[in-house]
Amino acid sequence: WERRMAVADASMALKNFEIANNIETLESDQIFEYDLDAQRAYLSAKPWLKDPHYFKRVKISALALLKMVMHARSGGTLEVMGVMQGKIEENTLVVLDSFELPVEGTETRVTALDEAYEYLVQYHIGCEKVGRVENVVGWYHSHPGYGCWLSGIDVNTQMTNQQNQEPFLAIVIDPTRTCAAGKVEIGAFRTYPKDYKAADAGPSEYQSIPLDKIEDFGVHCKHYYPLEVSYFKSSLDTHLLNLLWNKYWINTLSSSPLLNNREYTVNAIADMAKKVESAESQLSHSSRSFGYHLPQQQKKEESPLNQIIKDSSKTAVEQVHGVMNQIVKDVLFSARA
Repeated sequence: WERRMAVADASMALKNFEIANNIETLESDQIFEYDLDAQRAYLSAKPWLKDPHYFKRVKISALALLKMVMHARSGGTLEVMGVMQGKIEENTLVVLDSFELPVEGTETRVTALDEAYEYLVQYHIGCEKVGRVENVVGWYHSHPGYGCWLSGIDVNTQMTNQQNQEPFLAIVIDPTRTCAAGKVEIGAFRTYPKDYKAADAGPSEYQSIPLDKIEDFGVHCKHYYPLEVSYFKSSLDTHLLNLLWNKYWINTLSSSPLLNNREYTVNAIADMAKKVESAESQLSHSSRSFGYHLPQQQKKEESPLNQIIKDSSKTAVEQVHGVMNQIVKDVLFSARA
């Protein structure tokens, strides 16, 4: 009976994961079909050279997504890196699978070592031997606790990749915020050509970035653009997804967002305190200035206080989510005991 209940809990958690991340269940397995001639036609035509915004969307299989999230979580506070395999569709990159790379990561950078490249080559050779013909279509890495965007090092890495092995995609996952929010925190990006000047874009979705990384974000944010991300699954990967989910679910049950994210929460509160001090200093300086006023709408959009309110609300929601998570576990397992 307990085993049946555990299976039911895991199944329900997987359904909640799919709903939270809006994973689409496909009726057909056609998306996994790899037309070698069609892929060669795309590679020959190279439409992305004529239009820097050619790729607008990314479709990621639920299995590849879960593998990336589990890998990102395993790194803790260190950045980890992996590679994605897939194919090209019109204006779209499709990620069918992902695999880890043995790299060393620090808090602010991921460096691919010689053994990582050797591993990549050997993995690709192994795939060809078993009939896996999908090309490498991008790389992913984690930003534990500081959001999904490309740093200066990431931008240079992605530019190099796009110059040498197009088409290529960069994905960033924040495992800490994923654990705190219960929804995958992810971003997909492509860089512009070196001499390309991006037009001023409208207001994008706000994301909380630590004060000590805002400068790095601001300097390089015009060098790349985000792609729309969606997820899918079909009958071909459902079995593997269920098997992998059991491992992910056990790790989730045995952990607490409140405990695992203590350092992240403390740092977030400390960062908000610094932003309050910075905002107070800016307001004090503005009150002593004369004859210079921002338009009311621009003031509202760029107000540091509005950003602090969003950050604090986000942190509060994450804490409530963690408390609810713990209460549900206590009720379930205390009742069975």
